[in-house]
Amino acid sequence: SLYQDLSVEENLNFFARLFHTTIEDGYDLVKDIYSQIEPFKTRRAGALSGGMKQKLALSCALIHQPKVLFLDEPTTGIDPISRKELWAMLAKLRDKGITVVVSTPYLDEVRKCDRVVFLNEGKVQGTGTPEEMLSQFADIFNPSKLQRKEKDAAVSVPDVIVVDKMTKMFGSFCAVDHISFTVKKGEIFGFLGANGAGKTTAMNILIGLHQPTSGRATVAGFDCSTQFEEVKKHIGYMCQKFSLYEDMTVRENIRLYAGIYGMTDRQIHEKTERMLADFKFTEHGDDRVRSLPLGWRQRVAFLVSIFHEPSIVFLDEPTGGVDPLTRKQFWSLIYEAAARGITVFVTTHYMDEAEYCDRISIMVDGQIHAIGSPDDLKRQYGFNDMDGVFTYLARQGKRVE
Repeated sequence: SLYQDLSVEENLNFFARLFHTTIEDGYDLVKDIYSQIEPFKTRRAGALSGGMKQKLALSCALIHQPKVLFLDEPTTGIDPISRKELWAMLAKLRDKGITVVVSTPYLDEVRKCDRVVFLNEGKVQGTGTPEEMLSQFADIFNPSKLQRKEKDAAVSVPDVIVVDKMTKMFGSFCAVDHISFTVKKGEIFGFLGANGAGKTTAMNILIGLHQPTSGRATVAGFDCSTQFEEVKKHIGYMCQKFSLYEDMTVRENIRLYAGIYGMTDRQIHEKTERMLADFKFTEHGDDRVRSLPLGWRQRVAFLVSIFHEPSIVFLDEPTGGVDPLTRKQFWSLIYEAAARGITVFVTTHYMDEAEYCDRISIMVDGQIHAIGSPDDLKRQYGFNDMDGVFTYLARQGKRVE
């Protein structure tokens, strides 16, 4: 809802004027939130991190001192630390007498609410306390954990991503600072970090959109500095924002993207029906993408990203805004792809999804501060879950937004 080309202060002033008020008149209500971004009031909104954008959007929604605040998934796409901070702010607003109505796909956020309404297929299915709703609809909110066949540790598997002291500078700012790691064929590798940690910049180098300033990175055997066009031909990519053509059908989107990757019409036709059947999507092949629910659209986007059987698929927060049951179904597709030998490189802000990865790296201030399997990292840092590990490491960040 922000104007990306306006500065922080210009956005807040614009929303204040819409409601015939001023920043000064409404400042007392937003000062706890706005004071965190006020040092950057001349920065364009589009240049802020996800967490900072959400704080600015919340300030804009509050500047005219409303009695009721409606928030539609306000924390989707931002890291766990920023989510905790935002919900602490909402608790303060409630204490000031403001009613907050919020939609969220995060179960830890559901538990922070006073009352919950569960909607499904346009109808109210139940209302009550968070624990009552989570218990009554446990099959949806708390689906059983995914089971995955153990890999044979004795089998030697080659590295398909090799990163050695990779650095990326933007002027005097070091976005990625001498990071090194490898990823093996068929591995599910989680690439985690708070907003602004540098993980998006690092991923953009690995998919061929940027080139490193120094150091070396190879993907599927191709050098990211000199062979980035070859890199693009051998990978699949699913970006954070939905990227398919919504006015086209599922089959039309598949045909378009498969053609871009050089597949023949015959190959596309034969494989389309098989893949639609595998994804249990045959009856929706001629549906326009915009008519599909979010979870289904994400499934189609994943199908398109692996349709040409890439060596590696990069998934940038693929399940943002999706409910727990649909996320579990999506991850079962990721497991199937990995079983076929496709390497999965995934970013996520859901710490329960981090548990599904073979290995995880956690970036802080442009550097990798931890890398290993979820169980290894929990033992190393003494926490029972990945949320604890992530929060502990992310809070060590000193980088100024």
